[in-house]
Amino acid sequence: MVSKELKVTTEAGIHARPAAAVVETCSRFQSRISFIKGDIRANAKSIMNIMLLAAEYGADILVEAEGPDEAEALGAVERLFAEKFRQE
Repeated sequence: MVSKELKVTTEAGIHARPAAAVVETCSRFQSRISFIKGDIRANAKSIMNIMLLAAEYGADILVEAEGPDEAEALGAVERLFAEKFRQE
């Protein structure tokens, strides 16, 4: 398993469009990918799970990936956060 803490840097946080980008990105990988905020763990391949995080601007999200392509999956999620979910 690999993990990394990432910060939400989009002013609106992770709302519907960024959540859809997360699911689209994570669904390309075989690995199980989870987003953890506080005591909430979300399946990153489920838009409803991602939305339930209510991740606002500045929130710290722990991203965990476990499986055969875990390093690539984590790298893709890191890029998505760095690109501000392709929204800006």
